[in-house]
Amino acid sequence: MLIIVLGKSVYAALATATLLLHALFILWVAAGALLTRGRPVLSWIHIGSLLWGIFIEFMPGNCPLTTLENWLESRAGVQPYLGGFLLHYLDALVYPNVSGALLTVVGVAVCLFNLTVYAGRFWKDRKKTTAEPKAGAAQR
Repeated sequence: MLIIVLGKSVYAALATATLLLHALFILWVAAGALLTRGRPVLSWIHIGSLLWGIFIEFMPGNCPLTTLENWLESRAGVQPYLGGFLLHYLDALVYPNVSGALLTVVGVAVCLFNLTVYAGRFWKDRKKTTAEPKAGAAQR
């Protein structure tokens, strides 16, 4: 009996860790552009994360982290939730009865905003790079 109880608590701890990882990933997707300025490798990782976020919003089924969390919760003896992570937790904590479609639109809009930030940085850096040789040539 003790092994079953310990096993359930291990699954519960893993489900909680997955929940925290999932929340951190969503924060990374939503606000990562603020952390990547001047860090090209992080920028590319974040752009990949944004594309994954948009992709997973439009695909049928759940995010793999949601599926993992639900599986761990069921092993821990907790009734897993139905639907997506954002709908479940935002509905419970912040916006009761928010529609899944609205969350999808807002999530994609946040991702597109981040991609727009990157496009602006790229455009600004490109203009700066093409303007520097011309300025140097004029001084000679």
